[in-house]
Amino acid sequence: MNNQIFPGFGWSLHGDGKTIRPGAVVTPDERLNWFQTLGIGAQHVVAMFGATFLVPLITGFPPSTTLLFSGIGTILFLIITAGRVPSYLGSSFAFIAPVAAAMGSYGMGGALGGILATGALLVLIGVVVHFAGARWIQVLMPPVVTGAIVALIGLNLAPAAWGNVQGAPITATVTIVSMLVAGVLFRGLLGRLSILLGVVVGYFVALFRGEVDFSNMDPALHRVFDGDLSALLQVKWFGWPQFTAPEFHIGVLGLFLPVVLVLVAENVGHVKSVALMTNSDLDPVTGRALMADGLATMLAGSGGGSGTTTYAENIGVMASSRVYSTAAYWVAGAFAILLALISPVGQLIATVPNGVLGGAGTVLYGMIGILGVRIWVQNKVDFSNPINLAAAGVPLIIAIANFTMIFGEIELEGIAIGSIAALLIYHVLSAIARWRGTDVGVEEGDDAALATPVNRDDLEKMHNDDAR
Repeated sequence: MNNQIFPGFGWSLHGDGKTIRPGAVVTPDERLNWFQTLGIGAQHVVAMFGATFLVPLITGFPPSTTLLFSGIGTILFLIITAGRVPSYLGSSFAFIAPVAAAMGSYGMGGALGGILATGALLVLIGVVVHFAGARWIQVLMPPVVTGAIVALIGLNLAPAAWGNVQGAPITATVTIVSMLVAGVLFRGLLGRLSILLGVVVGYFVALFRGEVDFSNMDPALHRVFDGDLSALLQVKWFGWPQFTAPEFHIGVLGLFLPVVLVLVAENVGHVKSVALMTNSDLDPVTGRALMADGLATMLAGSGGGSGTTTYAENIGVMASSRVYSTAAYWVAGAFAILLALISPVGQLIATVPNGVLGGAGTVLYGMIGILGVRIWVQNKVDFSNPINLAAAGVPLIIAIANFTMIFGEIELEGIAIGSIAALLIYHVLSAIARWRGTDVGVEEGDDAALATPVNRDDLEKMHNDDAR
């Protein structure tokens, strides 16, 4: 029986706590023994780590601060969803472009204000979904629109990747090759950690080439790396990360608020994926999931962390282990908080050089772009339909060229204009087609139409890879 002390905390023991019967899964309200739960929680930390710390490094945010709010946000998510949706909240790549743009005009405080505003809008949407249901999201964002918005975010970031690659092309190339090879060389968890493995390989190459700057590191820790082990006693091992207060400028709203469309798709998709994996109905907690991620994003924006989202990386860990226990995510959240408070961890992460970031960005931004295409393929979007063709094609060009429009203090760039264009083109052209009787197959709202991080075929492949 599940004796919860408060929502999201308290689990019944699965079987003997050691083994999982063939065909069975450990459900969100169950757990294995604490030794195994700790191990799986550590796996979740490793799975999210590479992607989560890359976002603050690329945007110039303190990595330790992002890691701290990531752990706190995960625990907040588990409480708000009453422990029904296992998920880790990591850094969202959808924030990279607006943060970079805001940093240039308004500094870090202005970027944090945009993150906080995005989180507030997501909370509001979560409240609406909780009381009105999620069907209107599918109607507003059919697969052709969702895919276009996801794709244009990745493609809009291409110049940022090139800017970092130019500084150290050899290191960037090695990082790219390492990520790609790791993804096909290893099976199971290692294969899904290709981002982290590629960054580690690239980092060692950068070390060999003298591209890593240790000047901002604790002098005592620097001496330890130089071989002076006596300096270990002088290292400051624990400390609070750097906090920064948000600033509010109306000009950042046009940059950030379209990001909420991606966060909605990611969160709804994650809930659908977990429901598929656990064979349960999680539609009643979809609104809670959106509210929880919104609150976690607001919390991060209030103190200096990156905006958060549910992480597909951790779905791989659940699929391979067949453990969907939220106890493992409590452990992961606690581990992330602990790592954030260990000062040398943040200092080491901050030394990752631009060449490595450029290589990682090239792979990640490309994958984000193709994920949008994957949404179209999975949902069989018909591009012989001129409405779909326009709703997908025009926004991509707007994002790649980074169209910019200024209305007073509000500046809209490629992602914002492209996202708005995708919505307007699809819905306006569909309305005209219906009115004129020239409708060539306007898509109807589909409860299963939003992209999910994984589908049934993905789950079967994960199980097969880990069984080998």
